[in-house]
Amino acid sequence: MSRPVIADGVDKEYIKVEIQKKLKRGLGVSLQDATKEEIYKAVGMTIRDIVMERWADAHERLWERGAKIVYYLSAEFLMGRALVNNMINLHLAGEYREALAELGLSLDDIEEQEEDPGLGNGGLGRLAACFLDSLSTLNLPATGCCIRYEHGLFRQRIEDGEQREDDDNWLEDGNLWEIERPDETVEVRYGGHIDEVWTESGLRIEHSGYTSVSAVPYDMPVVGYESAMPSTLRMWSARAQTEIDMDSFNRGDYVAAASASALVESISQVLYPEDNHEQGRLLRLKQFYFFASASMQYIVNKHKEHYGDLRTLPDHYTVQINDTHPTLAIPELIRILIDDEEMQWDEAFEIVGRMFNYTNHTIMREALERWNEDMLKTLLPRVYRIITEIDRKFRDMVWAKWPGDIARLNEMAIIGNGEIRMANLCIAVVGHVNGVSQLHGEIIRTRTFRDFYILYPDKFLGITNGITHRRWLAKANEGLTALISSRIGEGFLRDWREMERVKELVQDDGFLDGFAEVKRANKDRLAAHLRRTQGVEINVDSAFDVQAKRLHEYKRQLLKAMHILHLYHEIKDARAQGRAPEIVPATFIFAAKAAPGYYMAKEIIRFILSLADLVNNDEGTREIIKVVFIENYSVSEAEKLIPATDISEQLSTAGLEASGTGNMKFMLNGAATIGTLDGANIEMAQAVGDGNIFIFGADAYGIERMERDSSYYARGVYEGDARVRRVIDSFTDGTLPVRNGRQFNDLANSLLDGAGGRADRYFLLHDFASYADVYARMMALYGGARPSLEWIRLAAANTAAAGCFFSDRTIEEYNSLIWHLQEVGPDE
Repeated sequence: MSRPVIADGVDKEYIKVEIQKKLKRGLGVSLQDATKEEIYKAVGMTIRDIVMERWADAHERLWERGAKIVYYLSAEFLMGRALVNNMINLHLAGEYREALAELGLSLDDIEEQEEDPGLGNGGLGRLAACFLDSLSTLNLPATGCCIRYEHGLFRQRIEDGEQREDDDNWLEDGNLWEIERPDETVEVRYGGHIDEVWTESGLRIEHSGYTSVSAVPYDMPVVGYESAMPSTLRMWSARAQTEIDMDSFNRGDYVAAASASALVESISQVLYPEDNHEQGRLLRLKQFYFFASASMQYIVNKHKEHYGDLRTLPDHYTVQINDTHPTLAIPELIRILIDDEEMQWDEAFEIVGRMFNYTNHTIMREALERWNEDMLKTLLPRVYRIITEIDRKFRDMVWAKWPGDIARLNEMAIIGNGEIRMANLCIAVVGHVNGVSQLHGEIIRTRTFRDFYILYPDKFLGITNGITHRRWLAKANEGLTALISSRIGEGFLRDWREMERVKELVQDDGFLDGFAEVKRANKDRLAAHLRRTQGVEINVDSAFDVQAKRLHEYKRQLLKAMHILHLYHEIKDARAQGRAPEIVPATFIFAAKAAPGYYMAKEIIRFILSLADLVNNDEGTREIIKVVFIENYSVSEAEKLIPATDISEQLSTAGLEASGTGNMKFMLNGAATIGTLDGANIEMAQAVGDGNIFIFGADAYGIERMERDSSYYARGVYEGDARVRRVIDSFTDGTLPVRNGRQFNDLANSLLDGAGGRADRYFLLHDFASYADVYARMMALYGGARPSLEWIRLAAANTAAAGCFFSDRTIEEYNSLIWHLQEVGPDE
């Protein structure tokens, strides 16, 4: 590992002077007259100067040394705010706090002026962001590529007991951290016609009648901890080549004059536009090709500029596809090498195969990305021809391996049933295919892609996901960071292996006292935040029980809501019988966004909000349990929520969650996990020990067996378990307060009858009894209003065991097994 790089000469006096210079020279205002937004910009610009200088120096060394770079292609990067994170990674957070305090300013208040970048949605994007941080920390050259979504995903608003979606205009005041690179703009083409033309030099492809879109890059540096090699996040923005049709404008048809430009620029407007209609699906396809094509053109252009010979591309670039959204980069690079650079097919295909690798995130085969063949053929005619040739050659290979096995051939083919299967395309070409936990790696080998594994046994591997502890500990939980640093030093911020030393402290009563004080302070902070932002009062003398993740049926937020409804009934029964309820006080916190067109997910949010109305307004229950829904969950909200959490709910149906990373963040911050043996939960249980995690429900093999044998009968569980029956009946019997008379019949029907006869597809009723029993055992250990010493020790053991789930370890494995990058550290 290269030596750490510290910002020399930057002390609090220097910082104070620089901030005031930025205010006067950059913004034309004095400190006394500056607004909060202007102060944020001035402080940010002082940090930005340091980062930009380090970034420029790093790229100079990079090209001088001819180092290999990983290009990490992902539809989303959920970055979070940059200001304080950059301070921490530059080792300047303390100096800035002191300097700002002496100027009469609060760093916390200043940070609140920064918008969360609208570049991601859930775990996929957060993983990509963590990877850029870790790559930089390890001084490994990296560029992430995505779209510069001008309006993000959406801002979630809760109104009349339901989710509403508003525009997330995160760029309204600009983005302090980005640099526009108009000189590196490239052209992306859609539609048109393809002709083969013989010339003196051979067969040439001519593309005519196409629509051109300009892809304009914006670069943002991502600096790792004490790093000499900041990563780059390259965001592509779509622009019309002609912004306004002057003929239409001069005729007075102003709408028509601007409409073409608006249609083009919609490509980079919104992350994951709704795809339950053809125009939405077409826009998504345009988006994915847009950033794939632009990124491949950029790689080729850079290589020609610095190295010349394109046959050496694999020596200098490796490309990691994060899920299948960027898959079109594969045929696009083949197109560039053949059509623009006049390579032969075999040579181009071999180069691309050596450069590309694919990370799978999807276990359910029906959820794997597919595109309508006719749509792709019309929109991308040349790319379509290349895909058909890959498919033809791949079919020949499969037929040679299994002659006469038409069913297997049809299942493995890249094109079939009028669809183009992006995962199959990836596996047929790339060098490596990895799952994101050990269980996931096993499932894709033995179930999801079993036949591909037989064909390519050396391609498949499992690399467990990780999180960056600089953001999720040093930034999110300053108190716990300070406590750990006071005992083992700060080395763990740079070397994940150092966290092993925390295990020695789990039996130290003094450390545990400090650990409990930090948790209490974080709960106080969250309570104050929710009071200020949502007008919600929560009891800090209760267990904070949290389920925070993207809303999907398989993640089973509904199971948790059903359990709360069960506790509600138990409390009411105890009150009616004159007994004191034997239930530990708990605040149940949900945070989730549902995709705008995902009806069942939005119904689950409506159910949770209705449950909150019931529980929180009932005099018999509200002093014991409370339900809170955090509106518009984001990275910044997570940084306040996760450190305050006592119980982490990881309830996905076993075998369906590829890994999870939220589970790791909660674990690191001293939350106990209650969860299934799914994804990385399995490895977390191995790391922390069975006594420090609470596992319930069927495992992946049990689920698979029930599905294979059709042996699960949900209605039988309903009829045989009075607790389940009472909860499900409450969906429709008026127990839950609803608006407009809409009960929850669709949710109840999905559990008891189901579409196509598949009742309770995600096994909520099956796992309910196990969950309720394990939850009761867990809360007995928690204690009462304040957690027991045994619970605090358990929580500290989770923090101590979290080091192996840091993304620095994950990146070391990717680099060792797949990328083979060399460090580009500082000049000695």
